[in-house]
Amino acid sequence: MNSIFVLILGFVVAFIGYRFYAKYIDSKIIQADPKRATPAKMYMDGVEFMPTSRNILYGYQFKSIAGAGPIIGPIIAIQWGWLPAILWILLGTFFIGWVHDYGSAMISMRNEGASFGGLSHRLISPRARVLLLSFIYFYLLLIVGAFGNVVVSTAVGLKAAPMAWLFLTIAGVLAGQMIYRWKKDIILTTVVTVGIAMLGIVLGTQIPSDSILGASVANSRWVWAIAAFVFCYFASVLPIWRFSLPINYVASYIVFLGLFFGIIGIFILHPDFTLPAVTQFSIPIGPVWPIMFVTIACGAISGWHSIVSSSGTARQLESEMDARPVGAGIMFLEMMLALFALIIAGTIFSSAGEYSAALAKGPGAVFAAGVGKFLSAVGMPLEYGRAYGSVMMIILAVTIMQLVVRFMRVATAELLSDVSPVFKNPHIGTIVASILGLILVMTGWWQYLWVLFGGANQLMASLALLLISAWLVSDGRSAAWAFYPMIFMFVTTIAALLYTSYNLLVVKVLSGAVKGEALIGNTLMGLVALFLVVAALILAWEGYKAFRRFRAIRAQAAPSKA
Repeated sequence: MNSIFVLILGFVVAFIGYRFYAKYIDSKIIQADPKRATPAKMYMDGVEFMPTSRNILYGYQFKSIAGAGPIIGPIIAIQWGWLPAILWILLGTFFIGWVHDYGSAMISMRNEGASFGGLSHRLISPRARVLLLSFIYFYLLLIVGAFGNVVVSTAVGLKAAPMAWLFLTIAGVLAGQMIYRWKKDIILTTVVTVGIAMLGIVLGTQIPSDSILGASVANSRWVWAIAAFVFCYFASVLPIWRFSLPINYVASYIVFLGLFFGIIGIFILHPDFTLPAVTQFSIPIGPVWPIMFVTIACGAISGWHSIVSSSGTARQLESEMDARPVGAGIMFLEMMLALFALIIAGTIFSSAGEYSAALAKGPGAVFAAGVGKFLSAVGMPLEYGRAYGSVMMIILAVTIMQLVVRFMRVATAELLSDVSPVFKNPHIGTIVASILGLILVMTGWWQYLWVLFGGANQLMASLALLLISAWLVSDGRSAAWAFYPMIFMFVTTIAALLYTSYNLLVVKVLSGAVKGEALIGNTLMGLVALFLVVAALILAWEGYKAFRRFRAIRAQAAPSKA
């Protein structure tokens, strides 16, 4: 099949899903009201709550939800064949992905900007709050460990990346100053700051990090790990308009421009898929169901998006009318990024063997090669195109890391502030999160936990949909559009985690197939998978009781209305 057909199909799905399905839910079910005061305006503090134009939030939301996931997932998942991957990306986004992102933002906005911890306490039970916050903290730790390794590995392997990272940081801080302090025009600000970030990419190729720092420093994982968490520290403790928001805004243009011109390159070269449409039901990493559905997370549906939408975006939206274009619309844009990555993996290799050899070097190398090829079609030299693709990877990872540490700081305050007021201090929560993340990155345990990231991520998505469904039922609104996706995601994720746990504990550990450090890692990973299953089942039971309670209340109220 030709790659252009896949892109056109993606545009059609995005148009119908956003223009008709999302609009119907927004106007008829949720009934978004432009006159209703949003938490950003009610509680504006310049730190967490900050009314922000949706023109800026487009970039913030896109860069905040689009990490390395929509690239890595499709590139790995094409081992089952490109057809199952395309179907999941398109159907997952249409029926579940945008519902999850939009619903997470709207439930928080309608509840005064409350996080999922507060919402679970209010809608389900106090026990659900503690359990969900504990799950979220562990889940965020998985993300920061996994993406931290992507940042460190990219900084060590691509000597142009550190310069690009530095210039992006300078450009982002300048963007925040120009927009919120100097009140400069958004177009002028964008041109200047994105130009500075682009300059960093060019300078990075001409002045690599080892020529400035020396080979020993440039190749040190400790140097870049510490640099990454220092970056995350400032992102966590500074007001959101000063660091996180403008940096993600500027970074979004780097990613968006790479995607835009890469898609143009696809239209110019219009390559056919060279890898099989379908391979086999089960491959070494597992069967297509349920494992593929957790391998491709971002790009179809991702629990990370619910954290961003509820704890970040919902506290910045100026109007309820902005929730659909920012929450739902940007999810469809991320779907196109996932399709772009899938097209790269499926078209640039002449055979499955060549693809496997390239994948052994890492999904990032596959993506960089594809970006270089398609950007060269629009006139960019191949060397710069590959560097651009690699820089996209580090930007996608580090801008997610900074938000994860920020949200871990918030989760720490919610979970432990009753134990000691010291945990309300943003510096304490940030330092604790950074130390735990640094340990995870530098000890290598992230490799054992990475396989759990997909399951934990999709389990988070199902729990977010559970909260959204409970809110809709409690509010007397139709919940089917969120409830049935929640059931599918919950069953799929539980199956994936049980499959993972069985493989680790029974196939590898009990059979004696692994020894030493691998034995410890596989055992811990298998037990963690079981813990996630148990936690999810308890939360589901608490949710079921909440649904019954809401229905009983509505049944008692119905006669009095008549």
